[in-house]
Amino acid sequence: MNSHYFCIAGHVVELRFTESSVNSMGLLPSFAPFACEQPSCAPLFTLTVDDDLRPVPGRKLIRKFDTGNGDTIVHRLPDGGYQYIIKDIYNRECALLVCNNQFKECTCALNGDWTMRSFGLNDAIMLVFAFAGAYHNTLLIHASCVLYQGHAYPFTAKSGTGKSTHTSLWLKHIEGAELLNDDNPVIRIVDGQPVVYGSPWSGKTPCYRNRWASLGALTQIERASTNYTERLPVVQAFAVLLPACSSMKWDEELYDRLCNIITVIIQTTPLYTMHCLPDQEAAEVCHQTIAL
Repeated sequence: MNSHYFCIAGHVVELRFTESSVNSMGLLPSFAPFACEQPSCAPLFTLTVDDDLRPVPGRKLIRKFDTGNGDTIVHRLPDGGYQYIIKDIYNRECALLVCNNQFKECTCALNGDWTMRSFGLNDAIMLVFAFAGAYHNTLLIHASCVLYQGHAYPFTAKSGTGKSTHTSLWLKHIEGAELLNDDNPVIRIVDGQPVVYGSPWSGKTPCYRNRWASLGALTQIERASTNYTERLPVVQAFAVLLPACSSMKWDEELYDRLCNIITVIIQTTPLYTMHCLPDQEAAEVCHQTIAL
């Protein structure tokens, strides 16, 4: 069995591959910048890729949810763990994932051609990282994030609203701005303060940067006929941030941990809504308001 180690947001994760002619690190090109040596401490989680894995008997269907890239079917297992069937946008079953109750030990079986296997494995690792991370003050957020003068500025939005468009306006018009991640940066609470990290998951934009910066501000993007910012009160800020985070509301312990992380972020970081057009002025108005 081949083991590989990666450092993502300061957490080491271990991937193992049973002997196979179709499964290898070649399925995960975006992980190369995060490769590291075997640690002396236990990893955040270990995920073993083994196509001999079969569905677990006695499982109970929890729900099916749409990730935006396809449906994922969730089952609860008799021992308190979870089973997931990960499908792509064509409704093809790409991966079967089985995890113990705190996501420390996981096994994944892949299916189909290279594209299906790569999608299934990436999605499985991202899912495990999001839920295992919640036990260690870490969350995966659906956002596009820029670096500017030593701070990170994630932009969230409903799908299709234009968070990546707004980020691209910063890159074009705000001198010194650069992209950290375009879809799934990681926020981790370190010594009581939120820090933002790049990740191997960046949507359609290939931006896989193993870098980090302190969180400057969080901003929700909303389309409007004029450009203006609005700082959000605490309750509204919580309501805006929660849907942007990967979570399982039906798992009480996991959900409580996620809410605790969000609470720290809100207590230490300003949150805004940027009402805007997709133009240069929008980036300039936003920059003038939120940049430290």
